[in-house]
Amino acid sequence: MRVLGVDPGLTRLGLGVVDGRPGRATLIAVGVARTPSDMALGLRLVSLETEIEAWLDLHRPDAVAVERVFAQANVRTVMGTAQAGAVAIVCAARRGLPVVLHTPSEVKAAVTGSGRADKAQVGAMVARLLRLDGPPKPADAADALALAICHLWRAPAQARLAAALA
Repeated sequence: MRVLGVDPGLTRLGLGVVDGRPGRATLIAVGVARTPSDMALGLRLVSLETEIEAWLDLHRPDAVAVERVFAQANVRTVMGTAQAGAVAIVCAARRGLPVVLHTPSEVKAAVTGSGRADKAQVGAMVARLLRLDGPPKPADAADALALAICHLWRAPAQARLAAALA
C-alpha cells in the first residue's frame, strides 16, 4: 500500500509518501509546501491545492492520511490548520481516494509506542523506521511521514474491525 501523509498547516504543510505494510515502511518522498503569511488566504489555499495535486499525480497513493485538527488555545492557528487539512481531503476525495484522519496521539503511539512522545522522539523513530541518516527537516516533514506510517500500520486492523462490526 502507498500512503500520502499530510501534516496540515498554512505556512508549512508537510507531505510524506511511504510504501509498505504493517511493520515495514519504505520512504518514497518527503517535502514541505510553503506559503507566505502575507499572501491572501484564498491564494494560500490554492497554492497548497496545486502542490497536493502535484504530489497525488506524481506518487499515485492508495490512501491519504491527514492529521486531525485538535483544540488549541490559539483559534487562528486551529482555523488555518483545519483549512489546509480540508484542502488535502478535497484533493483526495476528488480522486476517489480513501482519506483517514489520525489524531496526533494516535500517530505518536503508532510510531513511538507512546501517545505522549515529543517531536524529537517522533522524528527519531521516523528516521529509524525508514532507515534514514536522521530525522527529516523541518518537523512538518517528519510528521507527514509519521502519519503515513501510522496509517500503514493501523489500516489493516481498522478494516478487520469494520468488517467484524458489519
